[in-house]
Amino acid sequence: MAGVAKLFDEHILDKSNQEVNLNDEKYKGKVIGLYFSAHWCPPCRGFTPILIDFYKKHSEDKSFEIIFISSDSDEESFNDYYKDMPWWKLDYKERDKRNELAGSFKVSGIPNLILLDGDSGEIICNNAREQIQFQDKKGENFPWNGETKAKASKSCILL
Repeated sequence: MAGVAKLFDEHILDKSNQEVNLNDEKYKGKVIGLYFSAHWCPPCRGFTPILIDFYKKHSEDKSFEIIFISSDSDEESFNDYYKDMPWWKLDYKERDKRNELAGSFKVSGIPNLILLDGDSGEIICNNAREQIQFQDKKGENFPWNGETKAKASKSCILL
């Protein structure tokens, strides 16, 4: 998992606020989704329940995890939005890391779900939201290798 682990400098937390060691053998071979989202964004609030359902149905058989990377403007909003999400999170206090990741992955709008090969850190799919919400709702072709063509999905612009 060294690929994705290097991106986060050990600032990933699980639902219990315990640090996740992405170098642990149990995460070897996983697909890691980076979920850029925020409570204030209506398209995010529409997509998050769809993603939660997809994750609960497929995270084990598809061997993937998701890391929530918040664009919320305060920690209270972050916590309120995250409370129903079943996956990991980038600690809200890591705003510089969030900005660095958004820049590195050219995230200009949310919601945005990018799938990475956990071992190498390489991008597998740069628009998994499109696949889950519109193209392949059952995940039959997960992890959708290669670039996907985006439909006119509504997004909130990040400044």
